[in-house]
Amino acid sequence: MNIFIDILLFSIGLILIIKGGDMFVDSAVWIAEKSGIPKVIIGATLVSFATTLPEITVSVLATLSGSNEIAVGNSVGSVNANIGLVLSVCAIFCPFVIKRRTFFPSGFLMLLAIGTIYVFSISGRLLPLGSVILVLIFVSFMLVNVNQAKQAPQQENGEVSGSIGGHLICFIIGVAAIVIGARLLVDRGQSLALCFGVPESIIGVTLVAIGTSLPELVTSITAAVKKQGALSVGNILGANIIDTTLIIPLCSFISGGTLTLAPQTLLVDMPASIVLGAACVLPTLFSRRLMRGQGFFMVALYIAYMFFMLRFSL
Repeated sequence: MNIFIDILLFSIGLILIIKGGDMFVDSAVWIAEKSGIPKVIIGATLVSFATTLPEITVSVLATLSGSNEIAVGNSVGSVNANIGLVLSVCAIFCPFVIKRRTFFPSGFLMLLAIGTIYVFSISGRLLPLGSVILVLIFVSFMLVNVNQAKQAPQQENGEVSGSIGGHLICFIIGVAAIVIGARLLVDRGQSLALCFGVPESIIGVTLVAIGTSLPELVTSITAAVKKQGALSVGNILGANIIDTTLIIPLCSFISGGTLTLAPQTLLVDMPASIVLGAACVLPTLFSRRLMRGQGFFMVALYIAYMFFMLRFSL
């Protein structure tokens, strides 16, 4: 009976995160548009932050609970899910043209962040210098976005409907739902791991990581369907950079510089992130499109990663 209760509460936490993230994104974008912030900045920063809030909340709460493996697994697993599931689905069903000038800086920084985590965690613990470099990459990412926003042609903001009070209430409710849902996700994830004898790192890179990546999935597919491919790619790359350069150092700071990485993370999850990241970024050196074939290839890599990850854990 306890297992069924854990599954029920885990599912409720997931639903709260999804719905809370949806409310948060809608209200945050409305407030930004109402204030006159250019949409390019909204897409590159605010939307990525908003859709990454579930990962941030889950990883921070997991670290505070002493579950470093769920915290790291959630962050790294979300990167893999964002590329292998979210972006690949967009490429398969809605191939679109990319702008190299805006794509490659973010793509390069994403690969640099993944490589930094791997190199500075090879001993099994993220070194302080690695955290510093990751924060510098995050700062660079923000500066790149601001510079691109200044160079982009300004667009007129359309009329936005609704009252500021109503959107602020939705904003607060969305944040509360994400926090409560993340707490349920972490607690029940730990409990399920104990019940089934599954390592917390596996729970982190599967159930938790895929669950917290659902806001990115919804946002990116919606953007791709509406022929806003740049927003879709920007959201994924931005979310991945935030996952690696903000969440990981933050968790390391909270843990007192003792953030440990499980053997599975070092031997399977991180190499998979590097391969998936390269499959996402490098082909666009020769093509201006995120192609359907590239999407199928990334899905195949993700399936192979899940197979090896499960084999490694058994």
